[in-house]
This record gives sequence, C-alpha cells and structure tokens, in this order.
Amino acid sequence: MMSRNDPCWCGSGQKWKKCCYPRPPTSGPLLAARYLKTYGIVLKTPAQIEKIRRACQVTAHILDALCKAAQAGVTTLELDELSQKLHREAGAIPAPLGYGSPPYPKTICTSLNEVICHGIPDQRPLQEGDICNIDVSCIVDGHFGDASRMVTIGAISEEKRRVVDVSLQCLERSIAVCKPGAFIWEIGEAIENYARQHRCSVVNQFVGHGVGLAFHEPPEVPHHYNNLQIPMAPGMTFTIEPMINAGVREGELDAKDGWTVRTKDGKPSAQWEHTILITETGHEVLTR
Repeated sequence: MMSRNDPCWCGSGQKWKKCCYPRPPTSGPLLAARYLKTYGIVLKTPAQIEKIRRACQVTAHILDALCKAAQAGVTTLELDELSQKLHREAGAIPAPLGYGSPPYPKTICTSLNEVICHGIPDQRPLQEGDICNIDVSCIVDGHFGDASRMVTIGAISEEKRRVVDVSLQCLERSIAVCKPGAFIWEIGEAIENYARQHRCSVVNQFVGHGVGLAFHEPPEVPHHYNNLQIPMAPGMTFTIEPMINAGVREGELDAKDGWTVRTKDGKPSAQWEHTILITETGHEVLTR
C-alpha cells in the first residue's frame, strides 16, 4: 500500500497526500489514461490479455520443447531449425527473426557459457559442461510472448552451477514482489540483493521491458539497483529477465555480428525470463 508521503502514483513529483490523495484509481479508463499519458504504458484490456496469454503459452510450449532437445552433440543451429518447425506448427511468427539493426538472423537466441545474451545459433555442438540460455519470443495473432530458460549439459562446474541457480532465484524473488502499487525499482532491489549475497553481479546494460502488443514497450524494467518510481497497475505486462554474471557485470558486444554480448572477464553468465501480468490482486506468470 502507498503511504501518504510516498511520491504520487501519477508521476507529478509531489507527495501523494498533496496530489491524488485520498486514493489513486485502481482500475478502469481513468487509470489507463493516466498510465498512457504519464508513462507511455498501455494497460491491457481483458480481450488483449487473453491474446497475450495465448502468445505466452505458445512461447512456453516451444521453449519447453527446445530445452528438451538441447543435448550433448546437438548444435544450436539444429535447435533453431526445430524452432522454425515448432513456430510453423503453432501458427506463430518468431519475433527475433529480422529484428533490429543489423537484422537478427535466426528465430531464437542461444547464449552459451560466457555469452550474456543474443547468442546466434551456429554449428557448434553442445558439449559436456556447457550452460546455455534459450530465448524464445513468439507472435501469435499479432500479440507477443517472451521467455527464456537455462539448460545444463552434463556435469557443470561449481561456478556455472552457482550462476545458473542464482539467476533463477533472482527471477523468482523479483516476481514475488509484483503486485498493484509496488514500484518497478523493487524488482531490481530484489535481484541485486540476492545476487550480491551469492557473489554474483547483475548486468546493467540490458533491461526487462513491456511486452504484449509489441515486442518492446514501456516500461523498461532494470534488474539492478535503481529508483524507477513507476507503480505497477492491473493490466501491465512486462518481462523480468535478470542476467547474472559470476564475475564483473560488464559485457562486450561482438563487433563482427553486432549481437552477441560476452562477459568482459570471460566468466559464465546465466539468465531466466518470464512474461508477467499484474492483476487486481497480485500477478500472473503468463509464460509458466
């Protein structure tokens, strides 16, 4: 719940007691109009939420199949070929394909070991000791879902196990704070508090994001300590996707492909991601 001395939910910069007190609108057209005007955030309608939920479930289904197929000896290019087949069967469009500049060349991201994010599938076979993030984003009937998961290949090092486990806990703990009236900054606080306790760092070059009607929408969702005073409200849909490193937080972009980002010190990185809906009473994980 908001305190009377908290910054007003509407973004005016004044205390709540001197602005929109006694209480902010908690739902309906007034709240939606305020969020669009103040933050550029679209609070989704029930009809839109149903379509986003469907896109998220297709995303989760494809991701699950790809993670099961990720075995030693399988190349990440073969995983991408399977992704293409699964998208076709589901009547879905892979959102990453052709996205950005330079245009992303594949349907999924496969980020191995020291790769923080945006790893491009290639002919390297997965091998014992690898960790790999598989990131799937689907468009179904014009609506978007986005999720990623770590897979481990055989026995992995203690350092890799630590970063995989910490990144998952960071995601789950940050999801737990999501509810109407909670602030976006609370997500980053939950993540960085836990990561630091376990000798890991939080990447601050990339953020979670609104998703649903477009691949990337407001708000940005930082995973590190921040002071983003945007209160969550019913109808918000966004990703949380903490990228956790075993060493330093900085990453370096591969100048050759314009996409792959590796840890500056070569130590392993891990990431898990879900799409979250803020409900009237809490949250729903749409890609579970």
